[in-house]
Amino acid sequence: MKLAKQVISEELVLFEAHFREAVKSRVALLDRIMQYIVKRKGKQLRPMFVLLSARLGGKINDSSYRAASLVELLHTATLVHDDVVDEAMERRGFFSINAIWKNKIAVLVGDYLLSKGLLLSLNNKDHLVLQILSEAVKLMSEGELLQIEKSRNLNLSESVYYEIINGKTASLLASACAAGASTTFEDPAIVEKMRSFGEKVGMAFQIKDDLFDYGSQNVGKPTGNDIKEKKLTLPLIYTLNNCSADLKRKLIYIIKNQNTDKEKVQFVIDQVVATGGIAYAVTKMQSYRDEAMQILHEFPESEIRQALEELVLYTTDRAY
Repeated sequence: MKLAKQVISEELVLFEAHFREAVKSRVALLDRIMQYIVKRKGKQLRPMFVLLSARLGGKINDSSYRAASLVELLHTATLVHDDVVDEAMERRGFFSINAIWKNKIAVLVGDYLLSKGLLLSLNNKDHLVLQILSEAVKLMSEGELLQIEKSRNLNLSESVYYEIINGKTASLLASACAAGASTTFEDPAIVEKMRSFGEKVGMAFQIKDDLFDYGSQNVGKPTGNDIKEKKLTLPLIYTLNNCSADLKRKLIYIIKNQNTDKEKVQFVIDQVVATGGIAYAVTKMQSYRDEAMQILHEFPESEIRQALEELVLYTTDRAY
């Protein structure tokens, strides 16, 4: 992400100031929690996509910064709520909000972040940006609920898997790119093109995350967390659809009843590798990456386009 951070270095500094201002509260407890969140921010991948998408069309303006802040507010709110749902005690190597302040406060903090994002756009009449991001919030909720519904019987088709990750992950990145583009491009067709670009990147990003659970020399250390949580991801879906009936029954039994047994989980991982599930998922991830690149290449060659290309490659080549 070196080039991306370099070409919008000044803009990222300004964005951070906008974001700190956006989360301020007059309630001492809330303000303390907001400071905790700001100090432990992630890689800011989504705000970078917003700002670079805006720069493709012209100079970054106040509406662009607000769009980036809204994306980060919504993303942070979903992470806070996810940690409550998943009963997660850590986030990015630090204690989660619910670990320190308990679930009730964490839920209210997530609600607060959502409301701050809505008001940020409404108070500045950024109606198009708000419409774009509100659609993402709807799709994210639908994606999570669809995953819960479909994962219960462990019989997930590949097409439903794509529908799930499109909603829960790709929709926010798609909306981030569309929102940024909408602040500098006047042509709705270009805004839609950037939305499609972000969607392709988001799909590749989630498949990469799924691959981390199985590990390889190029992917990372195997953890088996998705298996323990009975989540059906692309490598496992491919394996279940392309193995013998006996092996499929055995794998499903392990996932349902023995998902805390390390040896059994390792057996599932080994079968996924042997059946070609990892290789298949990598191919699909690269396909989405290449589709995103094709969309980018419809824009003239520039340093901004190169920076976006670098971010696309980062989503599939990252080590964590």
